[in-house]
Amino acid sequence: MSLSILRPGLLTTVQDLGRHGYQKYGVLTGGAMDTGAARAANLLVGNEEHEAVLELTLHGAELLAEKEMLLAICGADMSVTADGDSLPLWRPVLVRSGVVIKFGACLSGCRSYLAVAGGIDVPNVMGSRSTYLRGGIGGFEGRALKSGDVLNTKPAGLLSERMKSQLSGDRAESIAAPLWHASHFAIAASLADPIIRAMPGSHFGRFTEGSQQALFGQTYQIALQSDRMGYRLEGAQKLALTAPQELLSEAVANGTVQLPEGGNPIVLLADRQTTGGYPRIAQVASVDIPVFAQLKPGDRFRFEAITQQEAERLYLYSERDMRMLKAAISLKVNAAN
Repeated sequence: MSLSILRPGLLTTVQDLGRHGYQKYGVLTGGAMDTGAARAANLLVGNEEHEAVLELTLHGAELLAEKEMLLAICGADMSVTADGDSLPLWRPVLVRSGVVIKFGACLSGCRSYLAVAGGIDVPNVMGSRSTYLRGGIGGFEGRALKSGDVLNTKPAGLLSERMKSQLSGDRAESIAAPLWHASHFAIAASLADPIIRAMPGSHFGRFTEGSQQALFGQTYQIALQSDRMGYRLEGAQKLALTAPQELLSEAVANGTVQLPEGGNPIVLLADRQTTGGYPRIAQVASVDIPVFAQLKPGDRFRFEAITQQEAERLYLYSERDMRMLKAAISLKVNAAN
């Protein structure tokens, strides 16, 4: 055993980068809402980016380390403590056996990701260990974690073992961590005045001119009726088509912005359906989906229009940064040996 769930908090699930290649059969992708934070957390403990992590939502989780383990927490700042001591984010942390890790209220963001060296050991279902709650598949018994659950981890790799060896000499009471961290990937600054970049969707031209201007001009608020499947948005001006239209259902993607009846958009997210029949007014740029995933009900933001070429350029830059993080971690760890 490795991690015992003392309290699961509001919602804690096992997630990875998703179940790809099955949408044509009606199986959704799922996976971590903030893939950037999940990937960074894995890299910080020497894992491959796709390993299973814990996704913790908003507050309240309490975990017991049943053995000494190397972990990293990225994403939202939930004022995490280890036996009462502040646990640093965005860096590898060696946690002593018997330490209780508590997640408090969110100081920023909505979701935290906890990676452990080796990765969370749950069954691989259709190429993924991610939890799909509505379907009851993947993750830990296809459900959210609850008190009393015990999670095992897979064997740690060579890079992880070197990290543990370097930190084991530190005589801190409960935790040991290096001075360096991956703060470049933290999104706290983006959440202060969030702007979500998006491209006009395939049906954008079918909306009234006023609706087109309102989409990129007004401030939206995340509605309470929002979850991993999608965020419902509330704006001062309702959006409308130039005329009623019947549309065929088509494939949708992470970040597709649809407009159902009522005039308030819905942004489809990780647990979205595989197809949708509502008009698609916009598509959130992949690079900003992690920022969007860290917004919570009641938060406000604005859309900013960009081109597909700009979105592709930003995506390539973000992937370059992730490769640089992976290389930098390897250099820091191996140079110390």
